[in-house]
Amino acid sequence: MYQYTEFDRQFVRNRAAQFRDQLERWQAGKLTDEELRPLRLQNGWYIQRYAPMTRISVPYGEISSLQLRTLARVAREYDQPTPELLAEAQEKQLGLGPVPIPGTDRQVVTKLKYGYGHFSTRTNVQFNWIPITRAAEVMELLAGVNMHGIQTSGNAIRNITTEALAGIAVDEYADPRPFAEIIRQWAALHPEFVFLPRKFKIALNGAKEDRAALGWYDISLQLLKNEAGELGFKVMVGGGMGRTPIIGTVVREFVEWKHLLSYLEACIRVYNQYGRRDNVWKARIKILVKAEGQKYIDKVEEEFRQIVEIDGAPHTITQAELDRVSAYFVAPEIRRAQRDAAAQRVHEIIRADAEADPQYDRWLQRNVLPHRNPELRAVVLSFKRLGQNPGDCNAEQFDAVAELADRFSYGEARLTHEQNLLLPWVHQEDLPELWAAARKLGLARANIGLLTDMIACPGGDFCSLANARSLPIAEAITERFQDLDEEWDIGEIDLNFSGCINSCGHHHAGHIGILGVDKDGQEWYQITLGGSNGSHLSGPAGPGKIIGPSFAKEEVPAVIEALIDTYRQLRQGAGDGRHEPFIATLRRVGHEPFKAAANACRLVEKETA
Repeated sequence: MYQYTEFDRQFVRNRAAQFRDQLERWQAGKLTDEELRPLRLQNGWYIQRYAPMTRISVPYGEISSLQLRTLARVAREYDQPTPELLAEAQEKQLGLGPVPIPGTDRQVVTKLKYGYGHFSTRTNVQFNWIPITRAAEVMELLAGVNMHGIQTSGNAIRNITTEALAGIAVDEYADPRPFAEIIRQWAALHPEFVFLPRKFKIALNGAKEDRAALGWYDISLQLLKNEAGELGFKVMVGGGMGRTPIIGTVVREFVEWKHLLSYLEACIRVYNQYGRRDNVWKARIKILVKAEGQKYIDKVEEEFRQIVEIDGAPHTITQAELDRVSAYFVAPEIRRAQRDAAAQRVHEIIRADAEADPQYDRWLQRNVLPHRNPELRAVVLSFKRLGQNPGDCNAEQFDAVAELADRFSYGEARLTHEQNLLLPWVHQEDLPELWAAARKLGLARANIGLLTDMIACPGGDFCSLANARSLPIAEAITERFQDLDEEWDIGEIDLNFSGCINSCGHHHAGHIGILGVDKDGQEWYQITLGGSNGSHLSGPAGPGKIIGPSFAKEEVPAVIEALIDTYRQLRQGAGDGRHEPFIATLRRVGHEPFKAAANACRLVEKETA
């Protein structure tokens, strides 16, 4: 993991002190709410539906056990609403109504929860209940462990992301993390790019398989080697979701690694100059690239030539700098197990118990991933279980995961795009003990990549931008598919849920996508089918297709059940887990059978009503 230098530490400490001064001036009436707004947003502080929300940056997903324990403290001590605020929030929740669970007589009712963090799809951690008057305390606490919320909001370059297996994937061309860190340092408070037309997101992938959803980012960087064996990047620009889902355009097939920052500067400088500022819905770079096409690419190439040939390429990455940063990303020194006789006996008992349990075998297949070091494995801890919102982590779980990271993964964990946590340095021989420990914590469900491993944003339960709730419907779907045998029979499927068109739940990329919409003040939901994030299972990245008019909230869980039933009727294969996946069946037979099943479900609901 990258270790902050004294300059880095002083940078975040100074920013925390600056924000404390701004808050004190606001509390004293020297700053208005409107004057404070851009200042708090620059540090990741929003005002949401019921309370402030803070977004904490976790660059490229890497997080230490110390940082996890600090987040536990934030959840325990700061993510606590006042009684008055909680009562007001509960009053606003009245009348939203329950969501029925298909095939049962039970219903899900929204429950306001606090004292936890939420993992976002962009490897940030969000807290929903921290009073703004305590924001400075939280920032100072985070600065003490090299964390902050700088540029997690606002029209600037946001958190830099990579895939969770960066540096350990067996199909990796090169480790993208050193380059991600170099970009992070370059982008932090970059004076030219702190007031872009809109927010800006960059992702990197270093492996043969795209596990970073590259097609959906403002700028995507794929590490590769050219015919001469030189390392560089394929550059895609103009991807994005929202109201106009667009896959990024390849603007250059190869940029030498040393010129990476110069090329990024050219791409963003052209956007900063020509991107629209008159319409917030048309201000993203994807609109500019789509409108200008080759003209945008030509302007970028000319700007790049100017930077390199005339300006002298001031941001050239030197070999010395790459070596300096790369030194922080070496694998830990692998320890060799030396157990005394008593400890060895306990180890053997745990191993025997695990191997006798069929759930352990399923966990090995679903949650344990290959590693470039054959002695090690990467293990995904599932944060998708009944009674817990997707991606939520309470104070006790933060502490528990920190303990698992120290015990089994050299003190390191990683946040994933799918809102789980990954332990990247697990010894094979420790897998039975890790499974037993994770199982006690409820983090060992063998559902990674399956239906209940859904992505979901906080939705209308918390977000002021959301049109509809996502959490109670996600809970209803989760409860309906609690039979792990059934879930395994259904197989791999991406179910993504967004509470509004901002697409924080990446619904466009879901094999099944759910989007909350507003109809005359009521919650309704569009269903899309056939989206892709660009992985080997999903194929080239692309948005799903809407299958008809939106559904009422009471209908959505039954619609999902109908879609799954249709798939099971139409799929091909030998059974025993060898049948074609949902996305393959959908592409083979088309959308119509699924659309008919969903609409039939709607009619049944209306007749019943």
